[in-house]
Amino acid sequence: MIPSAAIILGSGLGELIKEMDISHRIPYADIPHFPRATVKGHRGELLLGALGGKTVVVMAGRFHFYEGYSMREVTFPVRVMKALGAATLLISNAAGGMNPAFTVGSLMIVTDHINLQPEHPLRGENDERLGPRFPDLSEPYAKALVLKAQNIARKREISVHTGIYVGVPGPSFETRAEYRYLHAIGADAVGMSTVPEVIVAVHAGMQVFAMSVITDLGIREADNKISHEEVLAAAGEAAPRLTLIFRELVEQL
Repeated sequence: MIPSAAIILGSGLGELIKEMDISHRIPYADIPHFPRATVKGHRGELLLGALGGKTVVVMAGRFHFYEGYSMREVTFPVRVMKALGAATLLISNAAGGMNPAFTVGSLMIVTDHINLQPEHPLRGENDERLGPRFPDLSEPYAKALVLKAQNIARKREISVHTGIYVGVPGPSFETRAEYRYLHAIGADAVGMSTVPEVIVAVHAGMQVFAMSVITDLGIREADNKISHEEVLAAAGEAAPRLTLIFRELVEQL
């Protein structure tokens, strides 16, 4: 049973699991060398089953650099899903919005990224069996998948934006000055994940699609505070729209 796609679910975005016909649930603790998910909103299971009539492998909960793991540990699951046969990786995340067109709950298709993570997942000796020493990241997000997702959203009358995601280490949310800086260097949304997994997936020769749910906005008002609970709530509200797009995108693979 070779999966057509691998899927990584971000904070509060587990709605897609309800759409699956799950054949196997494997706790991360039962998988050799897998880290343990420690963040609220991340279940900690590898799921195998059917979605949209296709076989998929799904990470219900991801790992982050800020949890204390190395980037190789954070991205090890991508290697596993590639080894299972998945040629396409779909990623969701919760992100802070800096584009003035965004509101809380907006969906953003990621078209490019900026890597501000302090450690590179490909640092160290390269194994040519896994990928090239110097992978080309000129198109990390497959344009064909972006177009398919936009067509699905248009057909389903779901509003989506496109934009650039910047990956930062976390776990603290950004200061007002940092939001202004990140927006000034070209980012539309900021988060603490995704970029390492994308780099490793491209290194492995996978096609990648990613979508952000905008769960908070770059602070403009002095009394605007952000909490992880609010992020989860906003992600949960947007999850059905993201799930619909992901399911139909898998159908078209």
